[in-house]
Amino acid sequence: MRANYRGGTNGRHRPSLASHARAAALFVGLAIAPIAPAQTGFYATDGIDLSAYPPGALIRVQAMDRAPENASAFRVLYASRGLHDESVAVSGVVLLPNGPPPAAGRPIIAWAHPTSGIEDRCAPSLAFVFLQSVQGLRGMLDRGYVVTATDYPGLGTAGVHPYLIGDSEARAVIDSVRAAHAIAGVGHEPRYTVWGHSQGGQAALFTAMQTQRYAPELTLIGVAAAAPATDLAALLADDWNTAGGRNITAMTLWSWSRLYDAPLSHVVAPAAIPVIDTLASDCIERFFDVFERIGPTRALARTFLSDARFAQQEPWRTLLANNSATTLPPAIPVFIAQGTDDGLVLPAVTSLYRQRLCAAGSKVHYLLMPGVSHGFAGRDAADAAVQWMADRFEGREVPDDCATQAAP
Repeated sequence: MRANYRGGTNGRHRPSLASHARAAALFVGLAIAPIAPAQTGFYATDGIDLSAYPPGALIRVQAMDRAPENASAFRVLYASRGLHDESVAVSGVVLLPNGPPPAAGRPIIAWAHPTSGIEDRCAPSLAFVFLQSVQGLRGMLDRGYVVTATDYPGLGTAGVHPYLIGDSEARAVIDSVRAAHAIAGVGHEPRYTVWGHSQGGQAALFTAMQTQRYAPELTLIGVAAAAPATDLAALLADDWNTAGGRNITAMTLWSWSRLYDAPLSHVVAPAAIPVIDTLASDCIERFFDVFERIGPTRALARTFLSDARFAQQEPWRTLLANNSATTLPPAIPVFIAQGTDDGLVLPAVTSLYRQRLCAAGSKVHYLLMPGVSHGFAGRDAADAAVQWMADRFEGREVPDDCATQAAP
């Protein structure tokens, strides 16, 4: 992929510290905040029979000290389903306006976060100022909506995080909505929307793909995504030799090799494996996390993949296809935002996905943001995304830009 910096493997191009920071910031999204120094027992599931909890059942709930003005925040641990349909625990946060809910309950917006890392300590719910990471939060709460923010499996809780595995993300998102209904002040309004950026954009799209089958009692009335990861084969094939792309590829290979039993040694040079392990152990939440990753990222610029065409080989080809978004049920309207200066999720790739949705009968509102890079796509699209979701809850006419298939 064409990023701001494309490092060579011959060592002749040595970018400045600033250029590394700019390139790495492409995939970081907005900085979440310093993470908590250690997990607490809240996230532990030792001695708990998870199979006794249906998907979305609350296992544990804890009021958070820091909450937005005129709102309450709860850290939650809830049940979901893993890659092999096994019972797993997922952590996250539920936020809701203070005061009694309407008679029908409060509509819910499920926030799906961008990449924060793949270690359990990288869970956004562990961040000291987590609230600033939820793009558009104030607008959602002011309109009376409940907001759920899943960590995804393996972040906060034990186990390998299924990074960029769409089905896993979607189940965690959907089950966060189910879990929210068990909290006082939420009610049982079945309508919800989902809103996500980057990795969270992928999660949002997969939520729309799964919701009717996985949670027929819920009604998804809109999906909003900023710079979503749609075509993973294109993402990794285009980006693996950029600073941001090397990090994403490394984390994907590390996670998938463990969850799908696809050996790294078949696609990664032996010298690069310990470097990948180092990158996998670091979070991507604070600005200085970017600088801590500069050394390993430079090392991968020198030695990384043993075959740059790995995305065309099995089992990676099938795995990438299975985790790339397909078209969605046409009844679910879609909002997609894309920055023109995105060097990680290329505008052309997002535009192509938009065209596929339109051809399949979806109503798509497409917001093209001039001069916006990947890291700022969620922030800059938030107001428009929240208004679009509010219009869905209010039953207003769905905007459809499919008649104007404009190029990026």
